[in-house]
Amino acid sequence: MAKVGYIMATSQYDKLEEDRKWMNDFGCVRIVEENDEDERNRPLWKQLMVALQRGDELVISKFSNALRGSRELATFLEFCRVKVIRIVSIHDQIDSRNELFPETRPSDVLEMMGALPEEVLALRKSAEHVVNLQEKMIVSLPPVSSAKMHKLDREKTVINLYVAGHPIDEVWRASGFRSQSSVFRILNKHGIKLNRGNHSGPIKRKGISDNPQDKE
Repeated sequence: MAKVGYIMATSQYDKLEEDRKWMNDFGCVRIVEENDEDERNRPLWKQLMVALQRGDELVISKFSNALRGSRELATFLEFCRVKVIRIVSIHDQIDSRNELFPETRPSDVLEMMGALPEEVLALRKSAEHVVNLQEKMIVSLPPVSSAKMHKLDREKTVINLYVAGHPIDEVWRASGFRSQSSVFRILNKHGIKLNRGNHSGPIKRKGISDNPQDKE
């Protein structure tokens, strides 16, 4: 199955080129990279979780680079267990298939899990500092609220996943919306043609007919 890499490439991350080379040498068909602005919402990571299929192999720079806390770690490990996805963490030197890093001991894995919250917090603060600094330097642009950025990220996730051919149920789960109607609202807002199951063509308002005779 496919090998895919993921890197949270913040401005302060100094091993980007090293990780890219490692992933390419390992045979990754694609390397997904996100930057400081996406550290909180991580739209590409969410898309990747939806796109991964049974038996795929996911290469990450480090668990604390890819995940945002211990709770997300538990959910991620269960997800990979169910889908039989191999996890390779380069700098943690962990391979869920036990083929790489033979020198890694159980105590090393436990140490990684214990240090995860502190390392994630450091990464988050670093990314937020860079974003805040950039916002202060670009004084000519109006400020964009975090709520608006989150909204734009969710809309981008919905559109990208739908256009890529994912079922509505998967798009809905990845978006985080409470109802599927929000997914259809976004697709309609951006003029995306609906072509899934019973839904085809743009969403029509109630009382509007496609029959020209009805408009006379």
